[in-house]
Amino acid sequence: MLLLPLLTLLISASASVLGELEDDIDSDLADFDLDIAPRRVPRQVKTILTKETKPHVQELSIKTTIISRYAFTAVYCAMLNRHSAATEGVFQFQIPAGAYVSNFTMIIGGRVYQSEVRPKEKRVKQENGKAKNKESGDASPEPEVEVFRMAASIPGRNRAVFLLTYEELLQRRLGRYEHVTSLRPLQLVSRLSLDVTIVDHSPVTDLEVLPLRNSRSTGAGSASNVPNAPRIPAKPELPITTVIKNEKNVCKITFSPNIVQQAKIATNGILGDFVIRYDVQRDMGIGDIQVLNGHFVHYFAPKDLPVVPKNVVFVIDTSASMLGTKIRQTKDALFTILRDLRPGDHFNFISFSNKVKVWQPNRLVPVTPLSVRDAKKFIYMLGPTGGTNIDGAIQTGSSLLRDYLLGPDASPNSVSLIIFLTDGRPTVGEVQSTAILGNTRSAVQEKFCIFTIGIGNDVDYRLLERMALENCGMMRRIHEEADASAMLKGFYDEIGTPLLSDIRINYTEDSVQYVTQHLFTNYFNGSEIVIAGKLTNQSAESLHVQVTASNNDRSIILETDVPLRHRQTETEKHVKAATAAMAAGAKAPGSGGAQGLGVALSSVAEDFVERVWGFLSVKEGLRSRLRSQTSKEREGHTHQATNLSLTYHFLTPLTNLVVEKPEVLADGTMAPAPTITPSAGDSVSTANELPSDTEDRKPQKPDGKPGSQTSSLSNTVGKAERRPAKKSITISKTSADGDPHFVVEFPLSKLTVCFNINGEPGHILRLVSDHKYSGVTVNGKLIGAPAPPGSHKQQRTYFSTITIVVDQPKRAYIEVTPKKVILDGRDRMVLPCHSTVAVDSGALSVSIVGKSNVTVTVGGSISFVILLHQYKNPAPYQRDHLGFYIGNSKGLSHNCHGLLGQFLYEEVGLAELPAQGDMKPSPVLKVKDRSVPVVQKSRRIYSGTQSVDCWFARNNAAKLIDGQYEDYLMSHMFDTGDWPHGTNRV
Repeated sequence: MLLLPLLTLLISASASVLGELEDDIDSDLADFDLDIAPRRVPRQVKTILTKETKPHVQELSIKTTIISRYAFTAVYCAMLNRHSAATEGVFQFQIPAGAYVSNFTMIIGGRVYQSEVRPKEKRVKQENGKAKNKESGDASPEPEVEVFRMAASIPGRNRAVFLLTYEELLQRRLGRYEHVTSLRPLQLVSRLSLDVTIVDHSPVTDLEVLPLRNSRSTGAGSASNVPNAPRIPAKPELPITTVIKNEKNVCKITFSPNIVQQAKIATNGILGDFVIRYDVQRDMGIGDIQVLNGHFVHYFAPKDLPVVPKNVVFVIDTSASMLGTKIRQTKDALFTILRDLRPGDHFNFISFSNKVKVWQPNRLVPVTPLSVRDAKKFIYMLGPTGGTNIDGAIQTGSSLLRDYLLGPDASPNSVSLIIFLTDGRPTVGEVQSTAILGNTRSAVQEKFCIFTIGIGNDVDYRLLERMALENCGMMRRIHEEADASAMLKGFYDEIGTPLLSDIRINYTEDSVQYVTQHLFTNYFNGSEIVIAGKLTNQSAESLHVQVTASNNDRSIILETDVPLRHRQTETEKHVKAATAAMAAGAKAPGSGGAQGLGVALSSVAEDFVERVWGFLSVKEGLRSRLRSQTSKEREGHTHQATNLSLTYHFLTPLTNLVVEKPEVLADGTMAPAPTITPSAGDSVSTANELPSDTEDRKPQKPDGKPGSQTSSLSNTVGKAERRPAKKSITISKTSADGDPHFVVEFPLSKLTVCFNINGEPGHILRLVSDHKYSGVTVNGKLIGAPAPPGSHKQQRTYFSTITIVVDQPKRAYIEVTPKKVILDGRDRMVLPCHSTVAVDSGALSVSIVGKSNVTVTVGGSISFVILLHQYKNPAPYQRDHLGFYIGNSKGLSHNCHGLLGQFLYEEVGLAELPAQGDMKPSPVLKVKDRSVPVVQKSRRIYSGTQSVDCWFARNNAAKLIDGQYEDYLMSHMFDTGDWPHGTNRV
């Protein structure tokens, strides 16, 4: 998963350390500020720490990298159990409500417990079928944040390490992006550090770090996602120890209070939210488009446009439950909003409880000093009483606005909206949510938008959210304890200045696919429109972009041709700047657990544009699911959003994050890890068992008959049947497996040749290249691992991902990892590798034997087998990885190339160089016109079930392969570029 490169560092950090806590405390107490009384405060801090009964948080390191508004955050938490008995350790961390957890890992007693994202099942099935000793990471919804919580037993005198990563796309509101990090470890921490790096294509502007925010009801925007008024002072005081380094396109913010400085802020470990706000310099025109690895993201935020007049109806709940603070704060906000209405705007107010009252019946009034004064009187006289007639209020407001838009006074290019505020559920009139939503759609008729606001804990937020989504608006929650006046005013500020309406963004037809939402009803000042998609033709020189919209009294058309290669180069440049900044932070002295977090973030940052697309696509799927009108429509959106969540390992409302938990014995020690050592011929199903008839394997229907040419899914998930003893393997030995070790079988020459490739983690190798002829390309991505003890190597590399791209008769691809298979053919499907399943999708078919192997068949005459090497509790030098075997190559052309493909139709000979002096004769291979020195070796293949004798070529297969190793490095996983020297014929 995302953090696999870190496991060695983290496992070594999780060793049992007796008495280390006291050393940490003494070290921390030596770093007192001189202005603190040196005797009294340390004693208080030490008393707090010694009274702790739960495991002590030795280190909490949080590292965030924000690349072009997309934030990757990795959290490292190390806990020490000082007691001899096992103790429950609870890792708890608040994440922004709009973020998705993308990985969770525990390391306890030196063993790794890796999370797995699974689709949510129906509640009954989930309750009956929950695996023993497994627990789901739960994300309990709150209005502003979600709390990720995981509890696990920590053996006596031992340490636990928890790793959490999450991702979010920052939203621009009121002209600023806001990034919030929760610092609430619930106890004083020996080593606490926060490191935020902002890297953007454009220079960063207006950067500010706010004072720590510890209450939902504090003034400067009580919710993490709304930078509300009242504005904070021009130069707010920075949190203690905060350091800011701003160098044009790269900004670094660090916060690392020692244990005494933490105690000055809060002795209970609730330090608050660390809030960063900033913007980026932007030019007029089409916006910022970034391109990386076959994906693009488009940021559109025009400025300096004239304001579009608006027609707004405020619908305000005045039921009895609004009595007291709620109605007072609502009135305060409305008084302020009235002052901000512009000449040219038209407005009205409606209050509702049992009855619905309209301030100015049958019309919207223009903004004048007199109308504003009369409106203030109406607001002042509002008095809470009675029940909640939501349906009646919406119908009245919609009718009022609809009639005005049909009249002579309405401006054709104005923006119309209803702002609806309530603190309760419907109790009067129509009370069924589905009926209210249907009535609302009929009343609105897609002529205006509804923006909903819910105050407190008794609101039907699902109703308000669907009402807003179905009618092109947004919904806001205001917590019971929050400053409702500031939040209501802040929300109005976001939507109070419309600049464009009816925005449509189009790209060159047939050049893009899977584009996220590109039609928008309104664009408000200070916000941003973000669109992402896939490029169907990555070799195209340019992408034509057209933006059409209405503004005030005219239509706007913006057009440009985006140079794709230049944008790819520019995007790669600032991704490199981000990874360099992360690597520098990882090497900083005293960075502790953050050392590895930079490595983890840099590995995912390289695909940030694709992850932006995945993130937006999941959000869009969830919104579409929520506003679905039929069960079939809802099921389709659910399926799509679930598949995308699994693809990107996102914890969403449709998935669970499941992780196995350690078993701790009664004496406080860990139960021994289970071991399985099947002997040859046993009928035990090993983790990497190949099907017995791989070469002729077809996708199977549930009845066992060969699958027909339909896009059907035959799933045998969950069958726990014992397989018969394995038969002999009949597929070719030509493969790339293990470190990676390459084996090439030459049947005509009756020789087998082998070689190693010593690449670097992150390198993408071309294995098979036949793009021009059969249309097939196979690429493999390397992942790094430390060498086992006693090895002469410093590190080993394995294949973490294999992609098979097919371009004939229609483009399709399969991407295989040890956890999942993504099939993008007729339909996009994500298949888990722990299940047995077969899918036929036209030119491509895939057959998975759960936790064992994946067979990919192309056009019936080409087949590849990919072995799944998985470890339950991996040692430091073990990584889940893949092995690639060529099953049937008949359909590949004689011009095929790649590290393996170039040998498929070759013949080789074996000769001996004559002895020289005391040297014995040495064997050489004759390959084409080259002589390659070789030695005889034995290699184990097929997951160690067979051995093969082969002639081994040293030095990264120098002279054996055409060209050099670097010629086989690809720019991305879907690169189908030709072999740089033509065919394999020299």
